Amino acid sequence: MAGRRVSPVGSVREATTAQVRQSRNSYTLRSVVEMRRLSPFTPGTGGLPPYLAGRAPEQQVIRRLFERMRAGAPPNRPLIFYGPRGNGKTALLRWARQEVEADEGLDGTWLTPADIAASGNLAKRLQSGSWMTRLAPQNISVAGVAVGLRPSEEQPLLPEVLEARAAARPFVLFLDEAHTISMEIGRLLLNAAQIATGSAPFLLILAGTPDLEDRLSGIGASFWDRGDIRPLGRLGAEAAAEAIRRPLADDGISIGSEALERIVRESHGYPYFVQLWGEAVWERAVPAPDGGRRVTAAVAEAAAEEFESTKDRYYRRRYNELKAASLLPAAREVALAFRGNERLSDTALDAAVGRGAAAGNSPDAESAARTLRHLGLVWQSAGAPVWEPGIPSLMDFIREHAPAPTA
Repeated sequence: MAGRRVSPVGSVREATTAQVRQSRNSYTLRSVVEMRRLSPFTPGTGGLPPYLAGRAPEQQVIRRLFERMRAGAPPNRPLIFYGPRGNGKTALLRWARQEVEADEGLDGTWLTPADIAASGNLAKRLQSGSWMTRLAPQNISVAGVAVGLRPSEEQPLLPEVLEARAAARPFVLFLDEAHTISMEIGRLLLNAAQIATGSAPFLLILAGTPDLEDRLSGIGASFWDRGDIRPLGRLGAEAAAEAIRRPLADDGISIGSEALERIVRESHGYPYFVQLWGEAVWERAVPAPDGGRRVTAAVAEAAAEEFESTKDRYYRRRYNELKAASLLPAAREVALAFRGNERLSDTALDAAVGRGAAAGNSPDAESAARTLRHLGLVWQSAGAPVWEPGIPSLMDFIREHAPAPTA
């Protein structure tokens, strides 16, 4: 039998296909190699850091709730996290979402208030596939003419949507930036969640800035304040050290004690700054005798300029927020009151804000205090009604740059 004849065109096609495959394989291999050289640290992205340090108590609470839901039991109350910007609220939610996505026994949806700005979007965004199938028309149109099309059913009530979705699989709804939710949407969602949470394996997890509690109180929804409300503050020294040390070690990079102590000290346990430091020293790590790389005191010194520059840009943005709200006089007095003090009593904070409000063209003391809390300059972490700075070193920046009141 004569051999199969291959046309020139076929030969060209086969050769081209082989070249494309080889090119793709080379590109894929090259991409993997390059990805291994990327920094694992995630400053400013709101993403999950390479190691979520210092959040073991919160992670344990979330895992226990998930276990309860997998058993078909309702969690009975929402879970609410609040804290200043940059303290890792979104990162914690992303970790919890990752847990849900890895578990075939759980279902979840991530939303922000921007996703549900209109009340009509709320139920639609939360409907499961079974709801959408039931609500769809039973017949189709032919040549633009409706054939046997029955009137569409009304949208189901939101508690019914949540309960139906949780009945299919235990359902977790993540709402980030919850402090920006509108009154109308917040009232609908929180009241519906209260009904569903008590009767179905449904869990609502909220995260927002320190004024989240004020926002929820203003919404007027029932029972939200009986939820599990947890502050997320700065990291302790050991947690901040682990947030640096572990990702470096995973990349074969060791770090000297002097360099690590400096990073922990100058980051003030603020998760965003920890990630900034991590990225800066990861890029500058030098070869080590064991064939790996190492972060030395000299490496930390070389990285400090980049860290300080990025930190100061961040502080200038916060400073300009205060200036735009005519709050620099109040912020300056608060920063002065915190000099030498880790915390302030209600009385001391009110006095400082009052002095600032009396100077210049500032808002009244009550409005000024509310906005300072909203911006995260000060906040109450837990327990006694005492106040602490959102970021201690921001107070230094304000003391240095905010103008003193004129006589």
